[in-house]
Amino acid sequence: MAFNSSLPPEFDRGVVTTVHQGDCHISAAADVTFSTVLGSCIAACVRDRVAGVGGMNHFLLAEQSGSAKDRYGASARYGAFAMEQLINKVLSQGSGKKANLELKVFGGGKINSMLDDVGAKNIEFVRQFLKDEGYVAASEDLGGTYARRVLFKPNSGRAFVKRLDSDVGANVAREELAIARRRVVVPGPAADIELF
Repeated sequence: MAFNSSLPPEFDRGVVTTVHQGDCHISAAADVTFSTVLGSCIAACVRDRVAGVGGMNHFLLAEQSGSAKDRYGASARYGAFAMEQLINKVLSQGSGKKANLELKVFGGGKINSMLDDVGAKNIEFVRQFLKDEGYVAASEDLGGTYARRVLFKPNSGRAFVKRLDSDVGANVAREELAIARRRVVVPGPAADIELF
């Protein structure tokens, strides 16, 4: 994983698919790159090392709720659903074996003082989720006070992170603050999702 400003050649060609907040994309194509910009949001990249199938999600968790009924809390329901959805899609299109999965996680920055604990809660959530499910992140770039662009090659598993300047970070912070102010409640899954 690189942390510099110039793109490695493999990220500079092929099909680039933007992964927006709430998205989950999967591919096995060698010429596909998934791209997202994160502030306090989290993006997970999961790849089946044997099958060469991978994917990326992008989620923003809401505040904790005392009325939670699931093990992660109502606030994290969307994050848990997003993680389970991504892992299940990669498993179903790949080898089907959890032991073949490689996970990388990114984001959780503190880029706006009005959202000061959102990034930290997101980091805490994703680390706890991985631990509870028996996964160890192969790499991570979490926290900090900056926005970041993440590029991921689902076929090879290569990831590239670029830390963005404060102007871009301010735009990301405004978008996330608007989402937080609307307090959009994303419905949980209709039925429980079981990891296999």
